[in-house]
Amino acid sequence: MTDPATSPVRDLPPYDLAGFAHRWVDADGVRLHVVEGGQPAGPAVVLLAGFPQTWWAWRKVMPGLADRFRVIAIDLPGQGHSERPAGSYDTHTVAAHVHAAVEALGTPVYWLVGHDIGAWVAFSLAVNHEDQLRGVALLDAGIPGITLPEAIPTDPDLAWKTWHFAFHLVPELPETLLAGREREYVSWFLKVKALDPGTFDDAELDHYAAAVAADGGLRASLAYYRDAAESARKNRQALDRRRLTVPVLGISSSHGSVPGMAASLRAWTESTTGVVVPDAGHFIPDEQPEAVAAALTDFISADDR
Repeated sequence: MTDPATSPVRDLPPYDLAGFAHRWVDADGVRLHVVEGGQPAGPAVVLLAGFPQTWWAWRKVMPGLADRFRVIAIDLPGQGHSERPAGSYDTHTVAAHVHAAVEALGTPVYWLVGHDIGAWVAFSLAVNHEDQLRGVALLDAGIPGITLPEAIPTDPDLAWKTWHFAFHLVPELPETLLAGREREYVSWFLKVKALDPGTFDDAELDHYAAAVAADGGLRASLAYYRDAAESARKNRQALDRRRLTVPVLGISSSHGSVPGMAASLRAWTESTTGVVVPDAGHFIPDEQPEAVAAALTDFISADDR
């Protein structure tokens, strides 16, 4: 369906992007929000955002891809304008819903791109549906069970990047402290983890905070972290049998959370290349969208050479 009135999250007005259309699809029992545009006959590129964002994180990248590709940005379950299911948020369960959404769009084969928790989901999707992927690009994320450290560092120079992993695992306390204060919490991540604290304007901070606050969004955001141990177990179990053979692109940034995405993934993949985007922090698609669009275009185009 394409009518925003059908959104499962009625209190969150959708943002429009010129040349792209909203729709909601049934993804194996969960209604997911999709924003689609570009070239209908071109290679399909699926974009997944992470915490604390929505599909809007790709708004500056999508136009740069639309001239050559069919561009599909999807809100993950519990994110943005997608339904907030009550079940598991381990990344294999979530990946199954995302893949079902892409299939519902009539896209049997596609390129997959994920940032932050979106990269968690993208990795697990690749493990389970490798034959239907042309390639996977992962931006600035440690993958549970694979490259995400088991321990949170206590060095203040490092701890600010990952302290929230432990906080989100604590039962009930985050909900108690964050309910009604979502804007302050979301703003901290977006301002501190971007290289330029002014990357996000007030309207964007309001949008992302409202998405986390709306209709169980906080519960769902925390659930990805609370189910990360199960995501890690399933990732390790799958890779005990084989390595990923689909091409992988690791995109790092000069001031991000994971300095060497490609290097961290090579032990688990057959073909991994890397790009380091200068002058960016963690939120690379917002901070350097042209560089991200160029890296993705080069990665996809290399398959045709």
